[in-house]
Amino acid sequence: MVASLVTAATAVSAAPNRAVFDHFEYTGNDARFTVAFDPAKQYLNPIVAGFWPDPSICRKGDDFYLVNSSFGYFPGVPIFHSRDLVNWTPLGHVLNRPSQLDLTGLRHSRGIYAPAIEYNPHNDTFYMITTSTDGVWNFLVKTKDPHSGVWSDPILLPEVFDIDPSMFFDDDGRAWIVHRTDPPLLRFPNHKQIVLREYDTERDCTIGPQIVLVEESLSWLPRPQYIEGPHIYKINGRYHLIAAEGGTWEQHAEVALTADNVRGPYKSNPVNPILTQRDLPEARPDKVTTTGHLDFIQDARGEWWGVFLACRPYEGDFYNTGRETFLLPVEWKDGYPVVLEKERAVPTVVNKNELYPGTGYPYLTGNFTWRDEFDAPRLDYEWMFIRTPRGEWWRQSGGKMTIDALPRSIYTLDNPAYLGRRQQHQVFEATTSLEFSPANSAQLAGMAYFQNERFCFVFGKTVVDGKVSVVLDRTENGVTKRIAVVPLPEREADVPLRMRISVDKGTGSFSFACPHHAGGTWHTVAEGVDVKNLSTHTAGGFVGATVGMYATCTSIPPLPEIVER
Repeated sequence: MVASLVTAATAVSAAPNRAVFDHFEYTGNDARFTVAFDPAKQYLNPIVAGFWPDPSICRKGDDFYLVNSSFGYFPGVPIFHSRDLVNWTPLGHVLNRPSQLDLTGLRHSRGIYAPAIEYNPHNDTFYMITTSTDGVWNFLVKTKDPHSGVWSDPILLPEVFDIDPSMFFDDDGRAWIVHRTDPPLLRFPNHKQIVLREYDTERDCTIGPQIVLVEESLSWLPRPQYIEGPHIYKINGRYHLIAAEGGTWEQHAEVALTADNVRGPYKSNPVNPILTQRDLPEARPDKVTTTGHLDFIQDARGEWWGVFLACRPYEGDFYNTGRETFLLPVEWKDGYPVVLEKERAVPTVVNKNELYPGTGYPYLTGNFTWRDEFDAPRLDYEWMFIRTPRGEWWRQSGGKMTIDALPRSIYTLDNPAYLGRRQQHQVFEATTSLEFSPANSAQLAGMAYFQNERFCFVFGKTVVDGKVSVVLDRTENGVTKRIAVVPLPEREADVPLRMRISVDKGTGSFSFACPHHAGGTWHTVAEGVDVKNLSTHTAGGFVGATVGMYATCTSIPPLPEIVER
């Protein structure tokens, strides 16, 4: 039996097939973004919608730079540029070379955690420091010009343990790394410390002993959990430390401390937490939750702002869009920062001076239609790979995207032949056109709606019982069920197939059309499908859903693993 299976797998692998897509279109239509506002004086939250978590920000002169976590996707650490903190333009990715980021074999919610970007005026250099969880762990890269797209190879930081490092450059030119770590003695569940290490910018290494800044949790919760995501700032001669607490779910919040010396001791802000939504009623309009992981920036006018992550549930704690990037002004009261007073909801519309509407990338927030005709010289910024790509199994030319049907599965810890873009709306529609002629039931191509290797949908064209068919597979917690099969007439087996995924919050509809037959009428494969399996609440982990193009020539079953929360 084993020999037969190996022979069959070899036969499938020896006969590769190719899927050809001639466009991909994504349209988002959320009620939140239909609110009236003046883009010359106001902006909408989130400023970057969809799976763009753990924002960090820095400034050089009139230029602001923003980065986000990328976890198991490649390339890693998206980076943006702005002149007004609201209208952002992508500059590409900080980690855009395999030599910088190897995600081979990592679970999808591992990889790159919480990048922090800082500008050092003493040597005119930008630093991005982060954690490759389950990989090389903590490291930094640097560049003189973020617009160049070229950052150094990783500089490893073996003395920096755990996660969430960020950098601080003091007025005297000394550099510091602050991060979360485990204390030598756990005093309560999820007890963490915030610690400080000095960094030598000439030798690119840490120096001196580790200094404990925060030993006890500052949480207002009866059973405090985690303190993480720290940043240090020097403002009017005093040092301000902010950090997240409560875990990255509905208890998430931000706390602040101050000190007269960078080494401490740090005193807690009397109005902590300075940002949270946990104290608000469950039933509220335009609900936003999970606020935290804050980073401050001062603009040229002297005003302070904070970028932070938050979520937009469509029901209860269900959201498929992941953690998004929000922006709010920072107020100072008695020398302490406050972003939102207690029991204040995150506003959708915010007033701001000196906005430059129309200067940013139009596909980061609001309702829009994005379409890729595959006629550009290189892959569009939107597309992401699951883990570091092995080989070039995709080719873009002449208005076509060709993807090889590889013997790799989207259900494993491999690099499947999948190109995905972020889901940025609770309500969206994605369409494409596919040319694909499967020879057997292992060969499949079409679309995937993906959260991780154990929670996803595969909507494609394959062979079922000897007939070319359109199928829909739903995977939850590593168990896949084929919930729909539609055999195609022989005359339509090899013609181009239009495919459509429509999602309205927690419900999905999947349909196809053959443009050369039956007038191109859309045929429903399945409607009213529960897609809450792609919510972070169900799937665990830290990523949002993506939707894109997929091809395979293997029927490897999903990977059964423990849900990571």
